[in-house]
Parts: sequence; structure tokens; C-alpha cells
Amino acid sequence: MAVVEGLTLLSEALAAGLRIEAVYVHDGVALDVPAGVPVRTVRPGAFEGIASTVSPQPVVAVVAVPRRQLADLGSPTLVVVAAGVADPGNLGTIIRSAEAAGADAVVATAGSVDVWSPKVVRASAGAVFHLPVIDGVALDDLVGLGLPLLGAVAEGGVDHDLVPLTDPVAIVVGNEARGLPPGLALDGLVTVRHQGRAESLNVAMAATVLLFEAARQRRRGGESPPRTDRSPTRVARR
Repeated sequence: MAVVEGLTLLSEALAAGLRIEAVYVHDGVALDVPAGVPVRTVRPGAFEGIASTVSPQPVVAVVAVPRRQLADLGSPTLVVVAAGVADPGNLGTIIRSAEAAGADAVVATAGSVDVWSPKVVRASAGAVFHLPVIDGVALDDLVGLGLPLLGAVAEGGVDHDLVPLTDPVAIVVGNEARGLPPGLALDGLVTVRHQGRAESLNVAMAATVLLFEAARQRRRGGESPPRTDRSPTRVARR
């Protein structure tokens, strides 16, 4: 189950065809929901105990969310793996960017923040309802994706605009403080090339850049970036 706050997110859940278990509304709020959805009126003073925000929306819903496995994905061509991403705002933004860039799924490994927490759902702007999201995956089970794993690192990887992303690939981003998990078997490394004094981009920003670079390359009809001495011919498969 997931707690959904606000009319916009409730509308996204309904548009995705999810089952709404219950809707809680402020006393006096008129709400149009499908027949059969239980609507419960809550006094304003008690409403703050239900919602997770300081200034809660007048509508909160409990939604039945789909639980998927890696095998449910079939043959994906672009997946982003959140390996230990701890901040709900970051994970929600990664899901939102993945859906916008046309990715097939987001996979969150064990130790990542709960993908269905209210803050993740809110940061995803409802994208979590429309994109397959699989959580609690063990690192060793990532091989089940059937994709080469391209790890995002702050430095030492191939520049993001030089690495070919037209072939099927899983882009792996790590924990905000510790980076990628040690011992994770990767097929290549990529670094978002940037200027300035910042050591690296925020993990959600880096994932967004990489996802849209993959989308850009694929829109060009599979044309790979120009070859340089720093660009591999492909992301190697283990």
C-alpha cells in the first residue's frame, strides 16, 4: 500500500488504473471519485495526523500498488538501478526522470529508501504509478536484468556524451555519500562531464543527465557518439 497526498497524485493513481482502498478528505471538501471507492471525512484538526507534510493537502488516499519482479520486465533496453539511494527526494526524482526519458523501469536495490514512501511518491510527481518500479533487489540478482551494468562515478569513467548508450543497458547510480556498492560487478563506468568546482552532481541530477543522453542518442536513430580515445565501442557485457 502507498499513501498518496493531494488531488494531483490521486488523479495519477486513478489514471494508472490502481485500486484505491480509501480516500480521506477534509470536512467540507467535495470530491469526485469512481463508484465504490470509500470516502471518509476527517476533521481538520485530526487530518494532520494522517498526512506526512507540515501543511497537508486536503485529500489523502491509500492506494494498492503493484509489486513486480525482475522477470516481469521481459526484455528491457533502458533501466536505471538505484543502488542504495537513501534520500526519498532523490529516488523520486530518478523515477520521474526515468519515466520522462522513456526508460523501461527503475530498480531499487535492498538498502535503498522505500519506493512507496509518501516523499518518494510525491517527488516522482506520480511517475511511480506509470513506470515499473522494482524494489528490494539484491545486488547479485541484478544479472537477472540481462543487461550490461554501466556504473555512474564522480570521476574516472567515460564522459557521458562519449559513451554509446544506444544498445540495451542498465545505468547504475549509487548512494549519496558512499557511491556505488563495493564489489558490484560492472561492465563499464561513466562520468557526467562538468565544469566548475563541485566534486560531482547530485545523484538524481546525474541520473537525469544520463537518461536523457541515452534518449538523445536513441532519437538519432542509433547513431553512436563520435569515436575518441576515451570512448569505448560499446558497453561490454560480462
